[in-house]
Amino acid sequence: MFNFKEFFKGIKAGLPVCAGYFSVSFGFGSMAVAQGLSILHSILISATNLTSAGQFAGLTVIVSGATVLELILTQLIINSRYSLMSVALGQKFGQKVGFWKRIICAFFNTDELFAIGMSRKEPLSPTFFVGAGVISWVGWTSGTALGAIAGSALPLDIRASLSVMLYGMFIAIVVPEVKKGKAMLVNMLLALIFSCLFAWVPGLNQISSGLVIVICTVAAAAICAILFPVKQEVA
Repeated sequence: MFNFKEFFKGIKAGLPVCAGYFSVSFGFGSMAVAQGLSILHSILISATNLTSAGQFAGLTVIVSGATVLELILTQLIINSRYSLMSVALGQKFGQKVGFWKRIICAFFNTDELFAIGMSRKEPLSPTFFVGAGVISWVGWTSGTALGAIAGSALPLDIRASLSVMLYGMFIAIVVPEVKKGKAMLVNMLLALIFSCLFAWVPGLNQISSGLVIVICTVAAAAICAILFPVKQEVA
């Protein structure tokens, strides 16, 4: 039976993400129309995808007239981090959650929603996660629709500044978790150091951003797993 209580708890948890997604997707919608996409196509992209970096990168590839294969490879690299996040999220759900429920949850698996799901103290249920995902999807799609309708009416610098909201929202989710323990703080600092190396070191800065995220995530997590192993009680 569908658990409406869990669903509405998820909606409540996802409201900040919805607000942040709305502002970012507004910029995507206006930028997409300004670069030649129709309002309908802009909305369909956001309605069938839930990835900010992937959509902005995909828009660049589409506008440049690249092949479908190049578009697929671009999305595969940029969004490859979701495979790691899905593994962790799947373990959080437990073994009783079936295949199709996992597929639905996978559609809503974004950086921010992943953080909400993994940081929940109560047992994570698919209903809760879908509730957070649905309200976030509404913000993302409606923001794109209004941005596409607005088109190029807003100045470019204002549209570009809207994307900063996404980083502010993610920081607001992560910082409280970092304050709870040394392991999270070290993990964040390691990821920051690795990201700076890939941004500034010659040669490393040529690696695609999607692959860099995966490398930084795995490296930071592996080091923290060694430094801060989880103690298991012996029965």
